[in-house]
Amino acid sequence: AARPGGVIFSEEIDGFTIDSGPDALLVQKPEGIKLCEELGLGDRLVPTKLPRLAYILRGGVLHPLPPSSVLGIPTRLGPFVTTRLFSWPGKMRMAAEVFVPARRNDEDESIGAFMTRRFGQEATTYLAQPLLAGIHAGDVNRLSLRALFPRFVETERKYGSLLRAFRSSPRPADSNGAFRSLPGGLSELTRTLAAALPATSIRLNTPVARVSRSSSGGTSFFRVHLSNGDSLESQSVVIAAPGYVTAQITRELDPKLAQLCGEVEYASTATIALAFTREQVAHPLNGSGFVVPDVEKTGILAGSWLSSKWPHRAREGRLLLRTFAGGARDPRAMDLSDSELVDRSMRALTPL
Repeated sequence: AARPGGVIFSEEIDGFTIDSGPDALLVQKPEGIKLCEELGLGDRLVPTKLPRLAYILRGGVLHPLPPSSVLGIPTRLGPFVTTRLFSWPGKMRMAAEVFVPARRNDEDESIGAFMTRRFGQEATTYLAQPLLAGIHAGDVNRLSLRALFPRFVETERKYGSLLRAFRSSPRPADSNGAFRSLPGGLSELTRTLAAALPATSIRLNTPVARVSRSSSGGTSFFRVHLSNGDSLESQSVVIAAPGYVTAQITRELDPKLAQLCGEVEYASTATIALAFTREQVAHPLNGSGFVVPDVEKTGILAGSWLSSKWPHRAREGRLLLRTFAGGARDPRAMDLSDSELVDRSMRALTPL
């Protein structure tokens, strides 16, 4: 590519700071935080703004996730009983999770199969599909629970019930929330990292054709063949590329690896940034945004209220929102034009 950073890309437009890809670092995975600190960006990391509410759309109404929940799974009875996100039959089925026997075999299962087995179909429809699978824009019935939420597997095996485990030992809440970002968006991290490296260590617009093994004087090493005919020698190689790219460049190096990487399925997501004045939006936008279950059929996967979620994203009196379309649920959305995606987003947002 012509710049470092990959799908991480932030830009300034008309006083708005817009992330086109990811907009946050997860505190529970501390390597990104540590990298920022190592680069001298530790003091610039900012948490999400209060109140830290997330919503789920049901019946055309935005319902906040019950407080003290773990990815929507309740740890306290009161907020769960009073929420209108679930019907009473759905609540009773979810509460009955404490009586569902633990699965004892070691076979993996999908997120959807796990949630339906333990909490019922309504929990899968209004929690697992839009929230747990929605994080990855994937199919709730094909995403691996063990790969993406291993804590749920371990908790079921150890305690027999997620409700029992989370209620007896809920996670200590970080007073600053679970996410961090930078005032200039996440491109601030990649720009700082690139500037900290020797100028000759980054090659832009330089595709890799293939990777092979070579040896000289009894020493084995990798040879990285570039599309311009040059090659690089190294004792180790890290490939940070999509699976279908990795499959092409490792075909000679490791045919089995290339085959497995080529079988990885991808789902693309469009992000649509929308700017408004405060007067144009009636909703208080008191939170970070919302996710949309597939049964709601709005044409978008989620909406993020960026100027309510992060400081420094918009000037005073302005609002910055972002919607998501496509993913495994609606791959044909990627064929739409920009104006069609904007129109679809506005049709979804206007009733809310």
